[in-house]
Amino acid sequence: MKLLLKIHSKDRHYLTLQRKRKYYRRVSKSSSSSSSSASSQSSLVDASSSPVDIFGRSAPYPVPTPGAYFAARSGRNNQNRGLPSSGEAPSVLRQERYFLYGALILFVIIAFSTALYFVINHMQGSEPTPSQPPILFGDSYASGTIPNLGNGHLVIDRPNWGAQNEVRGRYPLFPPIPYVVITHIGVQSTPCLDMYRCSIKMRTIQDAAVAEMGLPDIPNNFYLGGDGFIYVGRGWNISNAYSNRTLSICFMGDYIRYEPNEKQYSALQHLLAHGVATDHLTRDYKLVAHNQTKSTKSPGPYIYERISKMPRWSPCGNAGYIRCGSEIGLPAVWDQDFPKRNKTA
Repeated sequence: MKLLLKIHSKDRHYLTLQRKRKYYRRVSKSSSSSSSSASSQSSLVDASSSPVDIFGRSAPYPVPTPGAYFAARSGRNNQNRGLPSSGEAPSVLRQERYFLYGALILFVIIAFSTALYFVINHMQGSEPTPSQPPILFGDSYASGTIPNLGNGHLVIDRPNWGAQNEVRGRYPLFPPIPYVVITHIGVQSTPCLDMYRCSIKMRTIQDAAVAEMGLPDIPNNFYLGGDGFIYVGRGWNISNAYSNRTLSICFMGDYIRYEPNEKQYSALQHLLAHGVATDHLTRDYKLVAHNQTKSTKSPGPYIYERISKMPRWSPCGNAGYIRCGSEIGLPAVWDQDFPKRNKTA
């Protein structure tokens, strides 16, 4: 700021010198012109008879002619033109003052903003980061945490979506599992897009399976919500309602009418990769659709088209191929928990 004031003072001093030089230059020019005109007039007076006054008498002093009078007046006016007008100087000073005030205000705003920025950053950086406990996937993860398979795919366990505590499947499931079957809910079920609605749908599926379908528990091992979360059904250790030695994964919704979103496909891939990494699935497991194991429309054309392009998909059960699971002794129809009177979905 001192440097700014010093530069401004030098500029004002330089401007004042320039004005003085112009003023003196104009004064000198006007004086020379007036003296030359006066000398010419005096020569005219000398050439004529001796000066007389208004009464015709000889005047003891030179009488100025009208030309000399107007020349002197014009010289005086020329001198006045070199001086700055009375309104010009205050206007220039006012502009300079406004410039200084504006520079000071801008400097104060920049300084205040900079100080505020550093204060806020310091306060945010000084807050301690809470330590996160390790998140595991299974029955041994820390209480109060939600497992995460990565890419935002949370694993919502049975207590978190409100499962009935007293119901369980009949048969244990022993790893590693050689088959993964993909299903959907069907029956004109709309996809759920948040944890609240998906949890309600999970409890509704369980209640309907137990009360209406005569099943011991919710049918599938895992469910994929439209929110990208993975909801635990019977889990890794209990067989599903279709066939032992298989893992069933269900897309939550009717995907004959609707198309799954990318979050659900991503959740499926993360769940399968986790199953292989933790030895719940065999390294060469086979991925099949529900309609390859029995007469049903599940999991719908959209899902079937997508999973049939996955590297672990097996064409078993289709025309020209052996039935799925025949090499390990699985039944021809995978519906071990369903009563015979129940219709296929």
